[in-house]
Amino acid sequence: MTSLTRFLPRRHGRTAILLLGLSMIAACAANDRTVSSAEIYDPNETTNRKIHALNLKIDKVVFRPVSNGYGEIVHEDARLMVSNFADHLSLPADIVNNVLQGDLKGAGANSFRLVFNTLFGFGGIVDPSEAIHMPRRETDFGETFHVWGAGEGAYVELPLLGPSNTRDAVGTVLDFTLDPVSALLPSPEKFVGTAANVADRMGDRYELRTTIDSILYESADSYAQARILYLQNRRHELGVDSEDAYLDPYDDPYAEFE
Repeated sequence: MTSLTRFLPRRHGRTAILLLGLSMIAACAANDRTVSSAEIYDPNETTNRKIHALNLKIDKVVFRPVSNGYGEIVHEDARLMVSNFADHLSLPADIVNNVLQGDLKGAGANSFRLVFNTLFGFGGIVDPSEAIHMPRRETDFGETFHVWGAGEGAYVELPLLGPSNTRDAVGTVLDFTLDPVSALLPSPEKFVGTAANVADRMGDRYELRTTIDSILYESADSYAQARILYLQNRRHELGVDSEDAYLDPYDDPYAEFE
């Protein structure tokens, strides 16, 4: 997001990005067709498949070997501490989104976790909050836009980041740009969170390598499989799924793309 903010006045760069994001999501909501919980809306499939093919190459050459190396070299306990620290640094952003969603209970729970794990979890590398049954209320700007009434829009495959939709893609830009930790910390400290998140993602890639490799490299159509899994999981997270929301990969209208 540095490439965006450097073209804006420093004092107002993040505000401008927020206003830009809000205008984009408002336009998306205004033009969004109604998508049922069991529907796939992918009008840009040709472009998405090209990006998916690029992501597969990057995963094969970079992410898979790096994650395997990370998982084999770094002990499981150390990987867990990195994951805890990455989650801890994400709590301020969660709290902001909790408040924007009107979820004061979630904001309070995350605020408690932030203070408690900072004081008693050695800055967040361990998670004593779990021991007292205070789980993280994870959220993001995509969910905030959903709460505000924005539709999910079209399915999108993002370079490097993978499956998404129009609403969540805009939310991802704001998640990166308006992260309170990176906004408040000076350089180079602000990049500690980014490094922790990257390492955490590599750890997740390693832990789930069998499932991920099966989807990406053993499926007859990895694009359709990844799309179905993303849509089902995201809609379930947001509570918009229903009994008829199951998307059968063998009945996917886009699975036989040519």
